[in-house]
Amino acid sequence: MNPSLKLALLVLIALEISFTHVWTVNVALIVVSLILMVWGHVTFKRLAMLTLIPAFFGAALVWSLTLRGTASNHFLLVIFTRMVAYVYMGGWFAQTTNPLTLTRSLEQNAKLPSKFAYGFLAAFNLMPKIQAEVATIKAAALMRGQVLHFWSPQLYFKVILAAMNWSDQLAAAMTSHGFVEDAPRTHATEIPLVTRDWIMLVGSLVLVQIGLFVGLP
Repeated sequence: MNPSLKLALLVLIALEISFTHVWTVNVALIVVSLILMVWGHVTFKRLAMLTLIPAFFGAALVWSLTLRGTASNHFLLVIFTRMVAYVYMGGWFAQTTNPLTLTRSLEQNAKLPSKFAYGFLAAFNLMPKIQAEVATIKAAALMRGQVLHFWSPQLYFKVILAAMNWSDQLAAAMTSHGFVEDAPRTHATEIPLVTRDWIMLVGSLVLVQIGLFVGLP
């Protein structure tokens, strides 16, 4: 499926289930997302994380609402399944969508300005460098007898300073490679937007509407 339409489908469904209370649809979305992730060869370790983390926080939320005694069993079931559905749908999108393909699709199909599209891609590709910088800052602090935790303000301040320096270098590199804002561009790789993609988008939304308004509450 076209990445831009896949993102649009995910956002529309997430918004819709946020304002409805049909837990059966949430369960159906969980099952479909799980099947799609297995079909996309997502590792068992990642599937376990996508299951245990929302299950833990969902159970904690349900338990807190139960102690207050202000929510019905139906509402608690909706809240729990909705949280898991959010994580599963997001996991399906993140694990089965190539960031470069998504960026190209947003630029070509969704008409996103090139500076935003490539800025998003640059930020994504900087993540490994940011992780390495965090490890370096922590090691340097340990040499001075100082322990920096993930909540330490000094850690984030130093990373932000490094990121600002990288942004200047990245801007200079893009300019040196001929990137000009608002200039017409050609594309080395075209991302097609075919009729099948629209059929999948509309068909998926129709099925969700049937489940929400015709299925069991």
